[in-house]
Order: sequence, then structure tokens, then C-alpha cells
Amino acid sequence: MKKILVLLYGVISYLLFFGTFLYAFGFVGNLFVPKSIDGVPQVPLAQAILINASLLLLFALQHSIMARPAFKNWWTKIIPEPAERSTYVLLSSLCLILLVWQWQPLGGFIWRVEEPVAKTILTVLFITGWLIVLWSTFMINHFDLFGLRQVWLYFLGKKYEPLRFRIPFFYKYVRHPLYLGWLIAFWATPVMSAAHLLFAALTTGYILAAIKFEEKDLLTHFGDKYSNYKRLVPKIIPFTKKNPTK
Repeated sequence: MKKILVLLYGVISYLLFFGTFLYAFGFVGNLFVPKSIDGVPQVPLAQAILINASLLLLFALQHSIMARPAFKNWWTKIIPEPAERSTYVLLSSLCLILLVWQWQPLGGFIWRVEEPVAKTILTVLFITGWLIVLWSTFMINHFDLFGLRQVWLYFLGKKYEPLRFRIPFFYKYVRHPLYLGWLIAFWATPVMSAAHLLFAALTTGYILAAIKFEEKDLLTHFGDKYSNYKRLVPKIIPFTKKNPTK
């Protein structure tokens, strides 16, 4: 019975993530959803900035703290180890839902691109960024990253084996294509409002900080393999190092 419950928990956490991911696409792009990143301001400017910054900080702290090995070691004394990743995914989704729900438009625009060709190019770049994010997860094992592999192996009674170090397609050009995809998705927009700019700037700061923590963990886990990879492949901007991994 416990195995069935853990599997069900993992599937529900994943489905919540995927629904949240799709809503976030519409939220950032002002597409299809009832509430998006832009709109009519509802509270004073300073209060709106404080609320939005706090929501992003909460998401960043949850995302970073729960990803650290020391936290995982402590956390798995409380919850079943196979459900650890699913719990991380679940809480990340809940933090993002809270952000979308409580997000405050600021009013005002930094730029508005009306020229059809330029507008189309920016929109295509926006969509491409999201596709890079999603595609990058499948290259390293989408189902492991979002906890489904862990709960499925537990359900089958098989031992979980961590993923081995590999360098699939995107990862031959940048070490963090997933973060590159987010940056493209957040900055490529034909309409850059003040709220969107705040969102893009703060998430960019978080991404750059998160990379440092993540790479420290990867160096500890993979040792010389990751050290050599780090030396040869650029962090986030393609073609800025000579790359013999092709």
C-alpha cells in the first residue's frame, strides 16, 4: 500500500508541475490565461514591488535550499527517500502558484514593439526559450528530474541509481541550457512592462546565484569529470570557449 501511495503522490506532484509550467508560459507571455504578468495596478507602486520581490524571494529560497544535499539528507529522515524529489517538485509548484496568484502589476512600459517582423522574432524567441527549457530536461532525464523515475522504481521494488555523468546535445555548448532557456524566455518579449522587467531582472539574479550553488554540488558529486567539463564548456553563453566535446 505504501508503494502505491508514494507512486500516486509522485504522479500528482508531476501533473501539478506540468499544469503550473503551462500556466507560467501564458503568465509570462500574456497568453491565454486569465491573469498574466501585466495588468492594471491594484496597489501602490512601492507595495507592489515589495510583494513581487517577496514572492520571487520565497520561490528562490525554496528552490535553492531544498536542492542542497545537506537539506536532502535531513529531509529524507522525515519523508520517504523515493518521494524526496516529488516533494521538491510539489513545493516548487505551490510557490509558483502563489506567485502567479498574488503577483501585482506595476503599470508602465519599458518598450512596446509594434513592427510586425520584430514582434514575430521576439515572440518566436520567447517560445524557443520555453522549448529549450523543456527539451533540456529530457536530455538529462526528464522523469528523474521531476521525481517520477524515483517513485516508479520504488513501486517496482528496484534500487534507485543516480544518473551517470553525460554530455547530451545542448550540454555540449553550454553547461546550463535550462537556465539559458529561462533567460531567453524571460527577456524576449515584444512588450516589456515595468512588472515584466522586475520579474526578468530578479529571476536573472537568482539564476546567476543558483548556478554557483549548483556547480559546487556537481563538482562534489562528479569530481574531475565535472571539473574538466567546466573547463571546456561555457557556463551559459554558447561558443565563448573552444569546445572539444563536439
